[in-house]
Amino acid sequence: MIHTTPKLSSFGNCTRSLQMPTKAFILIEVQVGRANQVAGSLRLLPEVSSAEVVTGTFDIIASIEVSNMAAMADLVTSQMQSIRGVIKTITCVTAG
Repeated sequence: MIHTTPKLSSFGNCTRSLQMPTKAFILIEVQVGRANQVAGSLRLLPEVSSAEVVTGTFDIIASIEVSNMAAMADLVTSQMQSIRGVIKTITCVTAG
């Protein structure tokens, strides 16, 4: 019998299985005047728990929950970053 273990991904001191549910905050910079439209588009994605327009270095903070790290990568790079007006994203995976 062959036993396999899920691959692990490390983020600082946090090691997480690629198959575990994953929560993260996405910090998003958008083009001037596009924050409300981008936040509205983000809220339409089923994995997005919230998308709030904020002040400071970033324009929007979105909270997401996905089934695993691969799904998170796909959501951020294929869906969120393709929304018109998005300039930059930073993903902050929760540690617990």
